Amino acid sequence: MKKYLEVLHRCALFQGIADEDLLRMLRCLGARVEEFDKKYTVVSEGNRAKYIGIMLSGSAQIIQMDYYGNRSIVGHVEPSQLFMEAFACAEVASVPVSILANEPSEIMFIDCSHILHTCKKNCGFHQTLIFNLMKNLAVKNIEFHQKLEITSKRTTREKLMAYLGMYAKKTGSLSFDIPYDRQELADFLEVDRSGLSAEISKLRKEGIIESNRKHFELL
Repeated sequence: MKKYLEVLHRCALFQGIADEDLLRMLRCLGARVEEFDKKYTVVSEGNRAKYIGIMLSGSAQIIQMDYYGNRSIVGHVEPSQLFMEAFACAEVASVPVSILANEPSEIMFIDCSHILHTCKKNCGFHQTLIFNLMKNLAVKNIEFHQKLEITSKRTTREKLMAYLGMYAKKTGSLSFDIPYDRQELADFLEVDRSGLSAEISKLRKEGIIESNRKHFELL
């Protein structure tokens, strides 16, 4: 587990926990690491929620399919980020999303019940873990409402500019790379890909943005 310490220290769940305590904690929590190939379904829709995932290397997308097979990207997971924590805490019997690896990835899994319920050893780090977990859930709730604000816009242009504006604020720069290609961005914004591409072309011609694949610049 020592080789993962650097990325784990960036994880919201382990903020304020020293190296020696973190390694002991992982053993106590029964943490395990699994490797996944590109495009592998890490979690399938309909599974029971039990484990919290921590991306150690690689990346993944959180995907939701509607009754008619239309795909919507709910979120993107990068190294040090948590996923499935809300469903695991709620002990959801049937997860409404799937997690798909974007590239070869290493993921740590921790049984959520081992975090929420203190062990017989009464380890002192449990209170810190619970506090960090609750704080992370609050941040994710804010991000969810930000996406709702974006997708509730009426037109593709409004959705795109709202998303790019949000990303510029997040990165603190008018020039940035987003985590999605064109189809993935269309799925995230819940719009048609051809309409999105046409709108990006119009915005470039109007001198409002510059773009190249995943790179955007607000002019």
